Amino acid sequence: MSLTDRAIARIRQMVREGELPPGSKLPPEQQLAAELGLSRNLMREAVKSLAVARVLEIRRGDGTYVTSLAPSLLLEGLGGAVELLQGDTALELTEVRRLFEPAATALAATRVTAESLAQVEHHLSAMRAARDDMELLTVHDAAFHRAVVSATGNETLTTLLEHISGRTLRARVWRGLLEQDAAGRTIAEHEAIYEALAARDPSLAQAAALMHINTTERWLRDRLAEGALPTSEVET
Repeated sequence: MSLTDRAIARIRQMVREGELPPGSKLPPEQQLAAELGLSRNLMREAVKSLAVARVLEIRRGDGTYVTSLAPSLLLEGLGGAVELLQGDTALELTEVRRLFEPAATALAATRVTAESLAQVEHHLSAMRAARDDMELLTVHDAAFHRAVVSATGNETLTTLLEHISGRTLRARVWRGLLEQDAAGRTIAEHEAIYEALAARDPSLAQAAALMHINTTERWLRDRLAEGALPTSEVET
C-alpha cells in the first residue's frame, strides 16, 4: 500500500469511526498532516482522491468538509462504470438485476403510497404512448423502474438499482425489441408489475418483475450467441 493509500485509509477510518462525522469540517491541512504523521503533499493527494469519491468536498476559500455520505453521492461513480460493460459482463449485470430487482419490487408492494403508485402509472402510460419511439421508451422505462424502487423508501437500494440498470444497455434492448416487434409484450410486462403494486401483492409483484427481467436476460443471451450484441453507445 502506498503512502497516499494509507493516508486515504486513515481519513476513511476517521469518518467511519465518527471522528469526522457527515458535514464536519476537516482541520487545516497542515494540522491534519501533522496529526497523521504525513507530509502536506500526501495529505493533499489523499484529500483530492476522497473528493473524487464524494467522501469529502473541497470548498474554495472555506476548507474541506465531509459530505452527507448519502448513498446517492457515494454510489455515483457506479453508473458510469456500468455504462462501459459489454458482452458477457453486460449479461452478468442483468443477472445482478435479477437478484435484486424482484425482491425490491416485492418490498415496494408492501410500502407503495398512492402518490408513488401514481408516478409508476404515469411512466407506464408514457411508455404506451411512445411504443414506437426508442428514445422515449428508454427514458420512461428507466423512470418506471426508478419509481417502483423508490416506492420502497430505501435510498441505498434505489441508488444501487438505478446505477446498475444501465441506460445504454437498456437502449440497446429496446432497439432490439422494436426491431422484433416485441415492444408490446414488454410493455405488458410493465403493466403486470404496476397491477401487482396496485394490488399491494408482494408475491405477485416479485413474480412480475422476475418475468420482465428474464425477458431482457433471454434477449441478451440470444444476441451473445449470435455475436450480434451492439456495443456502441445509443444516445437517449
